[in-house]
Amino acid sequence: MPTEANRDEAARAAKADTAGKAAATEAGTARPAPASPLTERQEARRRRILRACAQLAGRGGFDAVQMREVAESSQVALGTLYRYFPSKIHLLVATMQDQLETLHGTLRKKPPAGETPAERVAETLMRAFRALQREPHLADAMVRALTFADRSVSPEVDQVSRQTTRIILDAMELTDPTPEQLSAVRVIEHTWHSALITWLSGRASIAQVRVDIETACRLMDLTTPEAADAR
Repeated sequence: MPTEANRDEAARAAKADTAGKAAATEAGTARPAPASPLTERQEARRRRILRACAQLAGRGGFDAVQMREVAESSQVALGTLYRYFPSKIHLLVATMQDQLETLHGTLRKKPPAGETPAERVAETLMRAFRALQREPHLADAMVRALTFADRSVSPEVDQVSRQTTRIILDAMELTDPTPEQLSAVRVIEHTWHSALITWLSGRASIAQVRVDIETACRLMDLTTPEAADAR
């Protein structure tokens, strides 16, 4: 659960975003989010924004991501930035989805080598964890954004969840999972997210994170046809 300090931090971020939106509106640049799909030019602009956000967060964490600085770094108008991402929280959650998508591409080029689905999923999530470990400030900023996200950020949060699910299902080599398997995937996702939070807060070692992830991944063994027949 978010602490009082975290809630205050989220409130400050929301206040800053509100002020930025007001400034953009006064300048006559605030508009609704662009319709999907994006044009090639819009997609290139969006990628510049995400890259600038990741760079700022990588250097200074959550507090270093200020919408005006992101706009300047990505060479877009502040109003344009808010057209793509209504708040700093939206932007950081979208950045996490983008980071996971990049990781997914890497994993597809070099799939996990475990013999069982549980082993492959555990290896995959530990590789994802190590990728985040190399950028601790960025990881902390993205996880904080997920923690602070309210219902207005649901589409972006859902994209992160779907991307994580796709990564896990690919590791399992599943294209048509059963409801029981999807339930196990959700539990594994929750465990991975919780492990990230406890590691980032200094309450868990990397060794403990591995144990927790491997334990959760063994739920996969309970969803095989053989396990179902045994029950």
